[in-house]
Amino acid sequence: MPGWDNFFVAQVGASAALAGLVFVGISINLTKIIASGYLPNRAQEALLVLMLTLILSSLFLIPGQTTTSLGIEVIVGGLLAWIAVVYLHIDSFRRMEPDFRGRALTAAILGQVSALSIWIAGAVLLVAGPVGLYWLVPGLLLSYVVALANAWVLIVEINR
Repeated sequence: MPGWDNFFVAQVGASAALAGLVFVGISINLTKIIASGYLPNRAQEALLVLMLTLILSSLFLIPGQTTTSLGIEVIVGGLLAWIAVVYLHIDSFRRMEPDFRGRALTAAILGQVSALSIWIAGAVLLVAGPVGLYWLVPGLLLSYVVALANAWVLIVEINR
């Protein structure tokens, strides 16, 4: 998409760097994370949303793609991510202590909104063309909020 190259290059770099930092954070507290019934799901979600951002942004940097092909790719990526996020949240709520469910609900809502807005962006891109990119921006940026909130729990909150 003309004019969007710098945005997608920045997303590729930022998502890759943050995924690396999340991996380091996970490795620091790996024993505590694995001992928990639901924290591995938060780690998976953080990595999933960053990987989705990395993959989708990389796809937009491939020259010559049509808005139709990009729309389909974004729809498929967003839908698969949403299904995975729903599964991770349901599994987490089943496993966690009731005291943690209030905070986890906020994280779940953010994860759902991020994944769904990416799916919507793909649908708008497919139907209306490049205007769908403006729907993609909040989804990608919100994925950073989701990943960083999960990383915070895995690195800081786990040690309180």
